[in-house]
Amino acid sequence: MNRMTTSGDLTTISERIRADFVAKTAARDAAVTISRELIRCCSMAIRASHRDEWDEAERLVGEAVRVAGQLREHVQPYPELYFTGYTQDAIKELCEAKITLAIAQGKPFPAPEDINAEYAAYLNGLAEAAGELRRRALDKIRAGHSQESETLLAAMDDIYDVLVTMDFPDAITGGLRRNTDMVRGVLERTRGDITVSYREAELKAAVDKLSEKLQTHQ
Repeated sequence: MNRMTTSGDLTTISERIRADFVAKTAARDAAVTISRELIRCCSMAIRASHRDEWDEAERLVGEAVRVAGQLREHVQPYPELYFTGYTQDAIKELCEAKITLAIAQGKPFPAPEDINAEYAAYLNGLAEAAGELRRRALDKIRAGHSQESETLLAAMDDIYDVLVTMDFPDAITGGLRRNTDMVRGVLERTRGDITVSYREAELKAAVDKLSEKLQTHQ
């Protein structure tokens, strides 16, 4: 009799567990699909910013924010899904896009709360934004040394100065140490490129001045 009761109880328990797993699997599958869409929107927004297509970049970031809301809604009943790699990677991409657009337009750094992001995702997004700022700085250098490239370098310096202080286990920071090392390399290469650009601009100015002086005395 006790065995039958236990068996009956276990059947009820297993059915409840199965129903939960079915719902959780459906939420996971939806979250994976939505995460991919979020990453796509963020990538397109950053590309638009590199072309200085600000209206399109802002539209795409707005779409990314909307998709991020959908992602959170799908995983809200299951916190363990929210903290999985694919979900946090997608939120990290949103942080990267928001930070890149803000700095490229001369605006302040958005805070994690502005993006509704966890701190680890924000910091890793901050690190990856440094790579996009380098790309923008190089684009400006190709057009001739400019103050904007110096401003972008200063922002990259600020990013590195923050990241290098976050000396915590990777389990807490989401592997930030590796991204911090990446930022250090990106920063130093960009500093070298801008220094060369500055020297070339100085040399060109001196040559132009000398040429003008020679023409005046002819």
